[in-house]
Amino acid sequence: MHELPIVESPKQRRRKPDWLRVKLPIGENYRRVRELVDEHKLHTICQSGHCPNMGECWGAGTATFMILGNVCTRSCSFCAVKTGRPPEYDEDEPLRVAEAIKLMQVKHAVLTSVNRDELKDRGAEIWYQTVVNVKRLSPNTTIETLIPDVRGTWDALLRMIEGGQEVVSHNMETVERLYRKVRPQAKYARSLEQIQRTKDAGMRTKTGVMVGLGETQDEILKIMDDLVAHGCDVLTIGQYLQPTKMHIEVAEYIHPDIFEMYKEEGLKRGFDYVESGPLVRSSYHAERHI
Repeated sequence: MHELPIVESPKQRRRKPDWLRVKLPIGENYRRVRELVDEHKLHTICQSGHCPNMGECWGAGTATFMILGNVCTRSCSFCAVKTGRPPEYDEDEPLRVAEAIKLMQVKHAVLTSVNRDELKDRGAEIWYQTVVNVKRLSPNTTIETLIPDVRGTWDALLRMIEGGQEVVSHNMETVERLYRKVRPQAKYARSLEQIQRTKDAGMRTKTGVMVGLGETQDEILKIMDDLVAHGCDVLTIGQYLQPTKMHIEVAEYIHPDIFEMYKEEGLKRGFDYVESGPLVRSSYHAERHI
């Protein structure tokens, strides 16, 4: 496929364009969600990941909860979550998360976590207990779990996904060529295998990819083909935004027309659903994906 011509200079491409404006986090629902998160001593990827949609999602009374603490054992160059040696995990966390979801009357809950590579089971039991508790206290709530790379610990993967959730997501994040730069402790083929094994276990599968990191359009089409071949049902594509000066720089701001083209190409290739846009994140409008 021939790429669309680029007419802007590199400096202009890195200047944040008008289409990346976000809503400020305000309103009664936003305050209520924040109070519940604070009261139950919970972590959200909305806060830890500096998500640009926090105002919109929290204002609508929804949030993506991050379990197993807020310190990650990985050091991905794109991610704003703290890196280091995590403290002991809290065995009461699954119940606290479930109680908060019940109080918020969430119709579709998204759960994610940091990587816990130091744990033998990668945190699988906490994952399982969280989903089971949410289903017990809020039986009408549907659940998406955005799970980390289990480093080939496939028994842990099966435990993570057998609690009764409707969607299991694992983000590829970027194209194969950029893995060592963007996800140095992950492996492209291993993440694809994790998605395939999740699909083979009977789950609805999903992944997310960022653009603007220096990838080509042909590389995005290739990862689409790889994902379809490994059983991925749902794809999200969003603009990478540099969270701090310590993180990898934005190589290019992708025009909305290109996002629309990616959506069309993804649907042609066989994805059930493609969410593609500058401010799209893996959990954005997640309720649509079931």
